[in-house]
Amino acid sequence: MAVKTVSNKDEFENKITSPELVVVHFWAHWAAQCGPMNEVLEELAKQIEYKDVKFVKIPAEEVPEVSLKYKVSAVPTFVLFRKGNEVDRVDGANAAELTKKINQRIAKDEFSPPPVARPVEDLNSRLKKLINAAPAMLFMKGSAQEPRCGFSKQIVAILEELSAEYKTFDILNDEEVRQGLKTYSNWPTYPQLYINGELIGGLDIVKEMVASGELDKMLPKKASLEERLKALINRHHLMIFMKGNRDQPRCGFSRQLMEILKETNLQFDTFDILGDEEVRQGLKTFSQWPTYPQVYVKGQLVGGLDIIKELKESGELMSTLKGES
Repeated sequence: MAVKTVSNKDEFENKITSPELVVVHFWAHWAAQCGPMNEVLEELAKQIEYKDVKFVKIPAEEVPEVSLKYKVSAVPTFVLFRKGNEVDRVDGANAAELTKKINQRIAKDEFSPPPVARPVEDLNSRLKKLINAAPAMLFMKGSAQEPRCGFSKQIVAILEELSAEYKTFDILNDEEVRQGLKTYSNWPTYPQLYINGELIGGLDIVKEMVASGELDKMLPKKASLEERLKALINRHHLMIFMKGNRDQPRCGFSRQLMEILKETNLQFDTFDILGDEEVRQGLKTFSQWPTYPQVYVKGQLVGGLDIIKELKESGELMSTLKGES
């Protein structure tokens, strides 16, 4: 079985919900160790003993929301999934350890009792959970990035035009959900749009509600970049935007800043700009500060490493970081 590449959150979530063991490689083009580990995955995928294992690779920096969710702070990182749940992981380029953990998981699964048929009430509980997975939930063929039928493509275009914040579920990857939802909601076709757990309808209904202006009022909206940046810089009293994180700085300037801040014994939070290009570029303009790291106190920019060094030398660093000056 070949190694599959996924490039967005929806594709990723659809892959890891598989009942088979799924091995995901979070990688980056610039990381020298990732190339050889991709070759390791290719070799494992060819071996007969791993015929029931799915191997997937995902560019960590291009899908930051996924990397953040699974605490991927460096590459290569390997996360093992079963039915959407993380069951093990390997941090770093360690082919032997990765193979060992895959074998352990396969052995454990072989001695697990066979699954019992899912009762109807369990399926209904799952469907209810899915339609409430986000304030706006679209069940469709394919994903928002790659719709796989004309109706799904049209409804995605409408939601994007309305700047809607929504999640999708690919019914082509789950026949149980595909058939069960028809009965559960008494609606025989796809796509199906739900808002706050209530069925709105399919493409025709959505078009009618767009024409009347009703849908625009009901849909949750994507936060603007400015709103998102304001929320981030105020996430903690002392907020640091840097390359990497406090435990694994990924540039010399960020490393020096972490050493200085740790000496203060103050509590602070960090945001890895390498995991979110929109924030990385947007914050430069928002704060009119072109470089990183950047230090914020109570939502206000203090400056970068040079400013922090100057404040330390003048004896003003502690009072500044506490917001007393």
